Amino acid sequence: MSITERVKGSTYIEWAKTQAGAPFNLATSGLIHYPLAELPVTLADIELSGPSFYGYAPLLAALADKCGVDSDCIVHATGTSLANHLAMATILEPGDEVIVEQPAYDPLLAVPRYLGATVKRFRRRLEDGFGVDLDELGRIVTNRTKLIVLTNMHNPTGALTDKETLKQTGELARSVGARVLVDEVYLEAIFEGARPFAFQLGSEFVTTSSLTKAYGLSGLRCGWILAEPELARRIWRLHDIFGGIPAHSAERLSVVALGHLDRIAARANALLDRNWLVLNQFLDSRDDLETFRPSCGTVISPRLKFGNVEHFCALLREQYETSVVPGHFFEMPEHFRIGIGIPTDILQKGLERLGAALGEWAARS
Repeated sequence: MSITERVKGSTYIEWAKTQAGAPFNLATSGLIHYPLAELPVTLADIELSGPSFYGYAPLLAALADKCGVDSDCIVHATGTSLANHLAMATILEPGDEVIVEQPAYDPLLAVPRYLGATVKRFRRRLEDGFGVDLDELGRIVTNRTKLIVLTNMHNPTGALTDKETLKQTGELARSVGARVLVDEVYLEAIFEGARPFAFQLGSEFVTTSSLTKAYGLSGLRCGWILAEPELARRIWRLHDIFGGIPAHSAERLSVVALGHLDRIAARANALLDRNWLVLNQFLDSRDDLETFRPSCGTVISPRLKFGNVEHFCALLREQYETSVVPGHFFEMPEHFRIGIGIPTDILQKGLERLGAALGEWAARS
C-alpha cells in the first residue's frame, strides 16, 4: 500500500483551518493569543540568524529548567504535532504494532498509519470517566507492540491520567520491550499542584508538549520531546530531513517567553478559572447534554442526548453564528467539543447561543 493510500492527511486539521471560524468560536482548543507587546522584547531578541543546529543552547537550557531534565533529553520541535511525528517516526518501522487510545486526536492516528504501522486500539469510555483501562490494555499488548500512544490530559475530553496508571502503563510496555508516547500538551493547563509528567517515571516513556495550548503562545511553535539521551540523539538526526534549522527569531522569543512563563501562566489560569465557572453554570442548566467534567483544562466534550450531532452543529453555526467541533473528528459521533480558552464575554455569548440552539433542536425533535 502506498503512502497516499495509507493516509491522505488529517480531516480534523483541514476542518479546523477552513471551517471552524465563527463570530462566536467555541471550537478553539487553546488559550487566546498572548500579545507580543506584553513581553519585554528588544530588537536583539528577534535576531534572524544564530547558532542553532541541534538546538539553540539558551532555549534548551530554558526548557531543561522548566521540565526538570537534562538538556540532552530534549529535542526542540515545531509544535507538539511535529514532536509527535518525529518521535513516532524514530521509534517505528513499517509493520510495527502501535496501540493508540480511542477516542483519539486525529493526527495521532494519521501519523502511525502514514508510517506503515499496524494500529490497535484501547477504549476510553464515558462511563469510566474516559480513564485508561489497564485490563483492556494488558489484553492487547503483545510481543510485537513497539509503542503505546495516549494523551494526558485526554484530547478531546480533558480526562486526567494519574501517576499510578501511567506507571502501570509503563510496566506493561517494558514487559514487551515497547515505549509509551504521552502527548502532554494539555497537561500544561494544570497551573497549581503536582502534574503527573510521564517522562519522570522511566526510560520507556517519551513525552511531547509545547507552549501552544495553555499559554496562548501558539505563534512561537515552541514544542519539545523528552526522551532518554540515546533516543533523543536519534530524533535530532531524523529531524534533519524534516526541519533542518528552525526559525531562529522564534527560538529567541521562546527563550524570552519561558523566562516570564509564571506571569503568562497566571494570566491563563485566571481566565480559565473565570471560564470554568461560566461553563459549569451553563452545564448545570442543561438536561439535554451528558458531560464528563474534568477539573481543569481548556476543552470539554458533551454528549448530545438526541439527534444527529452533525446536523446540530450545522444549525448552531448557520443560525447562531457559533462553532463547536463535531465529535466525529475524534471518533465520538454523539459528542461535540467545546474550547473555553477564549475571552469570557465571548464564551458567555457563545454558550447563550448554544443554549438557544439546543432549545430549537429539542423543539424540532
